[in-house]
Amino acid sequence: MGAEQLADVGLVLARPFTRAQLVAAGIDPGILRRRDFKRVLGSVWVRVDGMDDDTVIRAALALHPEGAVASHFSACRLLRLPTPPHPFEHVTVFRAKDRRFRPEIKSHVTTRPRRLMTIRGIPTLDPVTTFIQMAGQLPLVDLVVIGDVIVRNFDISPAQLLRRCRFSTDYYAKRAAHAATYVRRGVDSPMETRLRMLIVLAGLPEPQTDVRLRHGDGTLRRRFDLAYARIKLIVEYDGRQHAEDRAQWNKDLDRREELDDEGFRILVVTAKGLFVEPERTLTRIRSKLVSLGWGDVPPIGDGWVEHFAVRS
Repeated sequence: MGAEQLADVGLVLARPFTRAQLVAAGIDPGILRRRDFKRVLGSVWVRVDGMDDDTVIRAALALHPEGAVASHFSACRLLRLPTPPHPFEHVTVFRAKDRRFRPEIKSHVTTRPRRLMTIRGIPTLDPVTTFIQMAGQLPLVDLVVIGDVIVRNFDISPAQLLRRCRFSTDYYAKRAAHAATYVRRGVDSPMETRLRMLIVLAGLPEPQTDVRLRHGDGTLRRRFDLAYARIKLIVEYDGRQHAEDRAQWNKDLDRREELDDEGFRILVVTAKGLFVEPERTLTRIRSKLVSLGWGDVPPIGDGWVEHFAVRS
């Protein structure tokens, strides 16, 4: 039977399939020697033109019986939750006998009922369950990063996220609930989360997120990621791409001059200020809070130190 006939026996070339499935369908496995096929992991293959960012996750699930779902880091990738690179695909099954052990796969088993979703045709755990699972995998700041993304991209409020963590009986629920207390609405980027967490963990007053200035008719005029609105202090993370984009750089200058005329002060923080000189960044922010009249500003604490390793 030729490759073009695979669909007639229930196999789809553009989706991962096992060699055993190929043989069971009565197809000569010799077709796998063709250049248009690629081994994904173990005995799982796929047609090259069917590969995408989800192929390895699909392949991991193809090795498990029906009912297996993506979880942990694999669920994060499906849900577009930013996490550090990870060498394994994670699969959760609901019966111990359904686990499959491969060097490239971490297979988990649970008997607890789970909320499931289907993302791009792939069964996966829902965002909140994934958040709780990742509390056992990620440090605090990284966990808050994905919490902010969950609140932004899914129909879940910070209060709902916190409540579900507190009522969960999962092993890492307490740690997840602690992280959820820092999750906020209106956060647009992981770097914004990291900057806010640096400030908060140092014991300084927390800036507001998603602060908006409006015209007299109510239409949006300006939006700030982080701000102390009462004293007109804006704390802004500025990625390297802005400095390398002259048009954006000129636009930012015009905006800052306009805001300066209205009494706003913009304190710009770059990647260097987060990862190389975080203490200097905190000193700058505290000095501005004091000079602009915030009131009783506490000294910089050391709660941030363990979460922001200084890079040389």
